[in-house]
Amino acid sequence: MNDSAIPAIRVENLRFAWPGQSPVLDIAALQVHRGERLFLQGASGSGKSTLLGLMGGVLEADAGRIDILGQPLQQLGRAQRDRFRASHIGFVFQMFNLLPYLSVLDNVLLPLRFSPQRCAQVASTGMTETAQAQHLLAALGLADASLLSRTPAQLSQGQQQRVAVARALIGCPPVLIADEPTSALDTDARSAFLQLLLHECSAAGTTLVFVSHDRSLAPLFDRVVSLAEINRVVSS
Repeated sequence: MNDSAIPAIRVENLRFAWPGQSPVLDIAALQVHRGERLFLQGASGSGKSTLLGLMGGVLEADAGRIDILGQPLQQLGRAQRDRFRASHIGFVFQMFNLLPYLSVLDNVLLPLRFSPQRCAQVASTGMTETAQAQHLLAALGLADASLLSRTPAQLSQGQQQRVAVARALIGCPPVLIADEPTSALDTDARSAFLQLLLHECSAAGTTLVFVSHDRSLAPLFDRVVSLAEINRVVSS
């Protein structure tokens, strides 16, 4: 089968429960096509972040399967999943998770330390790693060279957010997962940020799974999926 015909993400008969607790997720099926921009909507506490952890191989499902780019995650050991995630999945976390002791530039470059594949992707563009980091930051509205040596604590929240996106996108991972990254922004800043994020994903051909409780953002995306409609635990 042609790789382009294989979904970026395929979920089948997925079940997950935290130890000693009732199931959080029970999903019969979910597919995300390559290059698609999916908006996954769900209320706080509905299991959105748990599902993202399963998609990223951070958590292990109790039953069922998750394939990322045709690779069944359940066939990989923990270290293998870590390597696979580093090379194939970019994450934008709700609280950004920038390392406070690294500069802006070093935060953006960090994924390249763990993924020869992403390093090779940068090299294939003819750009140095630093040049691509600067290009991404500039595309996301951080063109000021004086920002590169600052630490996250010296940035505004909006600037930290853009650094987190540049870090997720460097080396063009084929899948990007964003977990409520706009929850603390005002309306104008949220709109501007989303336009930049969607533009950069389109330019790189990146599959985007964007998770939020805010349904007003949905029209910007190719498809909307409500977790309550696919999760039999929530809808029961």
